[in-house]
Amino acid sequence: MGFRLPGIVNAKRSLSHIAATKTLDIPKGCFAVYVGESQKKRFVIPISYLNEPLFLDLLNQAEEEFGYDHPMGGITIPCSEDSFLDLTSRLHV
Repeated sequence: MGFRLPGIVNAKRSLSHIAATKTLDIPKGCFAVYVGESQKKRFVIPISYLNEPLFLDLLNQAEEEFGYDHPMGGITIPCSEDSFLDLTSRLHV
């Protein structure tokens, strides 16, 4: 004897669809970060940024502030959007 829970099955399908669409909009070789002080904005950036000392310094600051518990689900970088855009424009990618 089993139980049928169609509401849970439908909810599970819609959640897996949402998760799939979020990951599909990130191209291969990139990852998402959330940037901002109060309002967070999502940026998709190349993995090659991980080889850049300036970007690694920024990640170290994020680790000090948030540890590994990122409230947005992705890496959260604690700086203004303008600072982030300025820094990424100077990277040699």
